Amino acid sequence: MKDVTTVPPEATHRGTSLRVALASSLALIAILVGAFGFVADEVIEGETTRFDTFVTLLFRLNGDISQLAGPLWLQEAVRDFTSLGSFTILGFIVVASAGYLLFIRRFHDALFLVSSVALGTMLSNVLKMIFNRQRPDVEASTHVFTASFPSGHATLSAVVYLTLGALLAKSATSRSLRLYFIGLATLLAFLVGVSRVYLGMHYPTDVVAGWCVGISWAMLCWAVAELVEHYEERRVRTRISVRIVGADEAPLT
Repeated sequence: MKDVTTVPPEATHRGTSLRVALASSLALIAILVGAFGFVADEVIEGETTRFDTFVTLLFRLNGDISQLAGPLWLQEAVRDFTSLGSFTILGFIVVASAGYLLFIRRFHDALFLVSSVALGTMLSNVLKMIFNRQRPDVEASTHVFTASFPSGHATLSAVVYLTLGALLAKSATSRSLRLYFIGLATLLAFLVGVSRVYLGMHYPTDVVAGWCVGISWAMLCWAVAELVEHYEERRVRTRISVRIVGADEAPLT
Protein backbone atom coordinates (compact mmCIF):
# COMPACT_ATOMS: atom_id res chain seq x y z
CA MET A 1 0.00 0.00 0.00
CA LYS A 2 1.29 3.46 -0.88
CA ASP A 3 1.97 5.67 2.11
CA VAL A 4 0.01 8.87 1.49
CA THR A 5 -0.01 10.15 5.06
CA THR A 6 3.54 11.46 4.90
CA VAL A 7 3.66 15.23 5.12
CA PRO A 8 5.19 16.76 1.95
CA PRO A 9 8.56 18.51 2.42
CA GLU A 10 7.13 21.81 1.19
CA ALA A 11 4.37 21.62 3.83
CA THR A 12 6.97 21.03 6.54
CA HIS A 13 8.95 24.02 5.28
CA ARG A 14 5.84 26.21 5.32
CA GLY A 15 5.10 25.10 8.87
CA THR A 16 8.61 25.99 10.03
CA SER A 17 8.51 29.36 8.28
CA LEU A 18 5.13 30.08 9.82
CA ARG A 19 6.38 29.30 13.33
CA VAL A 20 9.35 31.63 12.86
CA ALA A 21 7.13 34.39 11.45
CA LEU A 22 4.61 34.02 14.27
CA ALA A 23 7.30 34.08 16.95
CA SER A 24 8.83 37.22 15.42
CA SER A 25 5.41 38.86 15.14
CA LEU A 26 4.49 38.10 18.73
CA ALA A 27 7.81 39.52 19.91
CA LEU A 28 7.23 42.74 17.95
CA ILE A 29 3.64 42.94 19.21
CA ALA A 30 4.90 42.68 22.79
CA ILE A 31 7.39 45.49 22.14
CA LEU A 32 4.72 47.72 20.59
CA VAL A 33 2.26 47.08 23.41
CA GLY A 34 4.99 47.88 25.91
CA ALA A 35 5.81 51.08 24.03
CA PHE A 36 2.14 52.08 24.05
CA GLY A 37 1.94 51.44 27.78
CA PHE A 38 5.03 53.56 28.39
CA VAL A 39 3.72 56.48 26.30
CA ALA A 40 0.28 56.26 27.90
CA ASP A 41 1.78 56.30 31.39
CA GLU A 42 3.92 59.34 30.54
CA VAL A 43 0.91 61.14 29.07
CA ILE A 44 -1.20 60.47 32.17
CA GLU A 45 1.56 61.82 34.40
CA GLY A 46 2.02 64.90 32.21
CA GLU A 47 5.64 64.07 31.44
CA THR A 48 5.21 64.53 27.68
CA THR A 49 3.92 68.11 27.77
CA ARG A 50 7.22 69.80 26.92
CA PHE A 51 8.02 67.33 24.16
CA ASP A 52 4.53 67.53 22.64
CA THR A 53 4.54 71.33 22.71
CA PHE A 54 8.02 71.55 21.23
CA VAL A 55 7.25 69.25 18.29
CA THR A 56 3.85 70.83 17.66
CA LEU A 57 5.35 74.32 17.44
CA LEU A 58 7.92 73.10 14.92
CA PHE A 59 5.07 73.04 12.40
CA ARG A 60 3.92 76.57 13.28
CA LEU A 61 5.29 79.77 11.77
CA ASN A 62 7.73 81.38 14.24
CA GLY A 63 5.94 79.70 17.14
CA ASP A 64 2.63 81.35 16.24
CA ILE A 65 -0.02 78.71 16.96
CA SER A 66 -2.46 80.30 14.51
CA GLN A 67 -0.23 79.92 11.43
CA LEU A 68 1.01 76.75 9.78
CA ALA A 69 4.60 76.65 8.62
CA GLY A 70 5.43 76.02 4.98
CA PRO A 71 4.02 77.21 1.64
CA LEU A 72 0.34 76.89 0.80
CA TRP A 73 0.91 74.01 -1.62
CA LEU A 74 2.53 71.98 1.16
CA GLN A 75 -0.33 72.70 3.54
CA GLU A 76 -2.83 71.55 0.91
CA ALA A 77 -0.78 68.42 0.20
CA VAL A 78 -0.70 67.56 3.90
CA ARG A 79 -4.49 67.95 4.09
CA ASP A 80 -4.76 65.51 1.19
CA PHE A 81 -2.57 63.01 3.03
CA THR A 82 -4.51 63.35 6.27
CA SER A 83 -7.74 62.57 4.42
CA LEU A 84 -6.28 59.16 3.55
CA GLY A 85 -6.68 58.30 7.23
CA SER A 86 -10.24 59.57 7.60
CA PHE A 87 -13.04 57.20 8.54
CA THR A 88 -14.85 57.97 5.28
CA ILE A 89 -11.92 57.23 2.97
CA LEU A 90 -10.75 54.19 4.92
CA GLY A 91 -14.30 52.86 5.07
CA PHE A 92 -14.67 53.21 1.31
CA ILE A 93 -11.34 51.46 0.72
CA VAL A 94 -12.30 48.58 3.01
CA VAL A 95 -15.74 48.11 1.44
CA ALA A 96 -14.34 48.28 -2.09
CA SER A 97 -11.51 45.87 -1.27
CA ALA A 98 -13.83 43.44 0.50
CA GLY A 99 -16.19 43.53 -2.50
CA TYR A 100 -13.31 42.68 -4.83
CA LEU A 101 -12.23 39.79 -2.60
CA LEU A 102 -15.77 38.44 -2.59
CA PHE A 103 -15.95 38.64 -6.39
CA ILE A 104 -12.79 36.53 -6.75
CA ARG A 105 -14.10 34.14 -4.07
CA ARG A 106 -11.47 34.88 -1.46
CA PHE A 107 -14.07 34.78 1.29
CA HIS A 108 -11.66 34.20 4.15
CA ASP A 109 -9.56 37.21 3.15
CA ALA A 110 -12.66 39.41 2.90
CA LEU A 111 -13.75 38.32 6.37
CA PHE A 112 -10.24 38.88 7.68
CA LEU A 113 -10.12 42.42 6.28
CA VAL A 114 -13.55 43.51 7.51
CA SER A 115 -13.28 41.95 10.96
CA SER A 116 -9.78 43.27 11.65
CA VAL A 117 -10.77 46.82 10.67
CA ALA A 118 -14.09 46.73 12.51
CA LEU A 119 -12.55 45.41 15.72
CA GLY A 120 -9.61 47.81 15.35
CA THR A 121 -12.05 50.72 15.10
CA MET A 122 -13.80 49.58 18.27
CA LEU A 123 -10.46 49.27 20.06
CA SER A 124 -9.43 52.78 18.99
CA ASN A 125 -12.71 54.29 20.21
CA VAL A 126 -12.53 52.46 23.55
CA LEU A 127 -9.00 53.71 24.16
CA LYS A 128 -10.06 57.27 23.30
CA MET A 129 -12.87 57.08 25.85
CA ILE A 130 -10.56 55.66 28.51
CA PHE A 131 -7.88 58.33 28.20
CA ASN A 132 -10.15 61.21 27.07
CA ARG A 133 -7.24 63.53 26.31
CA GLN A 134 -7.96 67.03 25.02
CA ARG A 135 -6.76 68.08 21.58
CA PRO A 136 -3.76 70.41 21.15
CA ASP A 137 -4.53 74.05 21.93
CA VAL A 138 -3.65 75.30 18.45
CA GLU A 139 -5.58 76.53 15.46
CA ALA A 140 -6.60 73.29 13.77
CA SER A 141 -7.26 73.04 10.06
CA THR A 142 -10.28 70.72 10.20
CA HIS A 143 -13.06 69.86 12.61
CA VAL A 144 -12.62 67.09 15.18
CA PHE A 145 -15.22 65.15 17.14
CA THR A 146 -13.31 62.69 19.33
CA ALA A 147 -10.64 62.70 22.02
CA SER A 148 -6.97 63.02 21.15
CA PHE A 149 -5.23 59.92 22.56
CA PRO A 150 -4.47 57.72 20.72
CA SER A 151 -4.80 59.18 17.23
CA GLY A 152 -7.64 57.42 15.42
CA HIS A 153 -6.21 58.37 12.02
CA ALA A 154 -2.82 56.90 12.92
CA THR A 155 -4.38 53.77 14.42
CA LEU A 156 -6.84 52.96 11.66
CA SER A 157 -4.56 53.90 8.75
CA ALA A 158 -1.99 51.45 10.15
CA VAL A 159 -4.65 48.75 10.52
CA VAL A 160 -6.19 49.24 7.07
CA TYR A 161 -3.08 49.82 4.97
CA LEU A 162 -0.96 47.16 6.67
CA THR A 163 -3.78 44.63 6.40
CA LEU A 164 -4.21 45.39 2.70
CA GLY A 165 -0.43 45.32 2.29
CA ALA A 166 -0.32 41.88 3.90
CA LEU A 167 -3.08 40.60 1.59
CA LEU A 168 -1.28 41.93 -1.49
CA ALA A 169 2.04 40.54 -0.28
CA LYS A 170 0.41 37.15 0.24
CA SER A 171 -0.47 37.03 -3.47
CA ALA A 172 2.88 38.40 -4.66
CA THR A 173 5.20 36.08 -6.58
CA SER A 174 8.51 37.60 -5.52
CA ARG A 175 10.09 38.72 -2.25
CA SER A 176 10.87 42.18 -3.62
CA LEU A 177 7.24 42.72 -4.56
CA ARG A 178 6.10 41.61 -1.10
CA LEU A 179 8.50 44.09 0.48
CA TYR A 180 7.20 46.79 -1.86
CA PHE A 181 3.59 46.26 -0.75
CA ILE A 182 4.49 46.25 2.95
CA GLY A 183 6.77 49.26 2.51
CA LEU A 184 4.08 51.22 0.66
CA ALA A 185 1.51 50.44 3.35
CA THR A 186 3.96 51.55 6.05
CA LEU A 187 4.71 54.77 4.20
CA LEU A 188 1.01 55.63 3.89
CA ALA A 189 0.43 55.06 7.61
CA PHE A 190 3.50 57.17 8.42
CA LEU A 191 2.41 60.09 6.22
CA VAL A 192 -1.09 60.09 7.70
CA GLY A 193 0.31 60.20 11.23
CA VAL A 194 2.77 63.02 10.51
CA SER A 195 0.04 65.02 8.79
CA ARG A 196 -2.03 64.95 11.98
CA VAL A 197 0.77 66.59 13.96
CA TYR A 198 1.49 69.10 11.19
CA LEU A 199 -2.14 70.22 11.04
CA GLY A 200 -2.38 70.52 14.82
CA MET A 201 -4.98 67.77 15.15
CA HIS A 202 -2.88 65.65 17.49
CA TYR A 203 0.13 65.72 19.76
CA PRO A 204 3.05 63.62 18.50
CA THR A 205 2.57 61.19 21.40
CA ASP A 206 -1.02 60.65 20.22
CA VAL A 207 0.30 59.58 16.84
CA VAL A 208 3.08 57.38 18.23
CA ALA A 209 0.55 55.64 20.47
CA GLY A 210 -1.81 55.23 17.50
CA TRP A 211 0.95 53.65 15.43
CA CYS A 212 1.76 51.24 18.27
CA VAL A 213 -1.88 50.19 18.60
CA GLY A 214 -2.56 50.00 14.85
CA ILE A 215 0.57 48.04 13.91
CA SER A 216 0.27 45.61 16.80
CA TRP A 217 -3.43 45.02 16.08
CA ALA A 218 -2.80 44.44 12.36
CA MET A 219 -0.02 41.98 13.17
CA LEU A 220 -2.15 40.17 15.74
CA CYS A 221 -5.01 39.78 13.25
CA TRP A 222 -2.55 38.53 10.62
CA ALA A 223 -1.11 35.98 13.07
CA VAL A 224 -4.56 34.66 13.95
CA ALA A 225 -5.57 34.46 10.27
CA GLU A 226 -2.37 32.60 9.37
CA LEU A 227 -2.87 30.10 12.19
CA VAL A 228 -6.47 29.45 11.16
CA GLU A 229 -5.45 28.97 7.52
CA HIS A 230 -2.56 26.69 8.50
CA TYR A 231 -4.73 24.37 10.60
CA GLU A 232 -7.46 24.42 7.97
CA GLU A 233 -4.92 23.24 5.37
CA ARG A 234 -3.73 20.51 7.73
CA ARG A 235 -7.31 19.37 8.31
CA VAL A 236 -7.98 19.21 4.57
CA ARG A 237 -4.75 17.28 3.92
CA THR A 238 -5.61 14.82 6.68
CA ARG A 239 -9.13 14.29 5.30
CA ILE A 240 -7.80 13.66 1.78
CA SER A 241 -5.16 11.26 3.11
CA VAL A 242 -7.74 9.28 5.06
CA ARG A 243 -9.96 8.99 2.00
CA ILE A 244 -7.09 7.77 -0.21
CA VAL A 245 -5.90 5.28 2.39
CA GLY A 246 -9.44 3.98 2.76
CA ALA A 247 -9.72 3.55 -0.97
CA ASP A 248 -6.39 1.68 -1.16
CA GLU A 249 -7.42 -0.65 1.66
CA ALA A 250 -10.85 -1.43 0.23
CA PRO A 251 -11.16 -5.19 -0.53
CA LEU A 252 -11.37 -6.31 -4.10
CA THR A 253 -14.68 -7.80 -5.18
